[in-house]
Amino acid sequence: MRILVLNGSPKKKSDTFRLTDAFLKGLNRVGEHEVYIVNVIDKKIAPCRGCFGCWQLEDGHCVIPDDQNAILDMYRDADVIIWSFPLYCYGMPSHLKAVLDRTIPLISMKMEVVDGRTRHVPVTDFSRLHTVVICGCGFPNYEHNFEGLDLQLKNSFGNLTTVYVPETPLLNIPEARPLAVQKAACFERAGKAYVAGGFSLEPALLEEMQALMIPKEDYLQHVNQMA
Repeated sequence: MRILVLNGSPKKKSDTFRLTDAFLKGLNRVGEHEVYIVNVIDKKIAPCRGCFGCWQLEDGHCVIPDDQNAILDMYRDADVIIWSFPLYCYGMPSHLKAVLDRTIPLISMKMEVVDGRTRHVPVTDFSRLHTVVICGCGFPNYEHNFEGLDLQLKNSFGNLTTVYVPETPLLNIPEARPLAVQKAACFERAGKAYVAGGFSLEPALLEEMQALMIPKEDYLQHVNQMA
């Protein structure tokens, strides 16, 4: 199985990617899978120009000669794509959003209606592709913070598993190390369970992955004391 990881954090060792790395360890515990990690911040990826030159060429590539075309090649060949990123202004960081915007070469101008929703016809077989999104944030809860992102993801991807993790700054605070170890262990179990469960996670395990590490009130107090 080929796994493409798009690390959308501007920091390679980000809070969110610590959890993604643990998930990968569980997923690839037996070492049978090919894992490709792309640190998007290190790549040259321009914004989409909206020129639709890709629809004229119809070769699955973008007309802009930068690093995006290599990502598109990996995208088409992947069995699982993991989007890992921190929440920025209730959405993806801009450099990662550019990657998503420029997946247009993987669809055509033609449209179809599927389950009541109009969409462009894919030129790649996305039915076999599974998508995992792991997104962390500095808020002490995920209600009312991930709704906009969640809608975008559901409209963009099929076979989707989303994991929204609050309080991720605790993962790099020395005093909270026991909590970080416990959370990472949970994500490693989840990685193993994701494959064993047929590319899905049980609700109870997903709830554990997204659970607060400390009570909301305590988290707010600590943050406000440092502000």
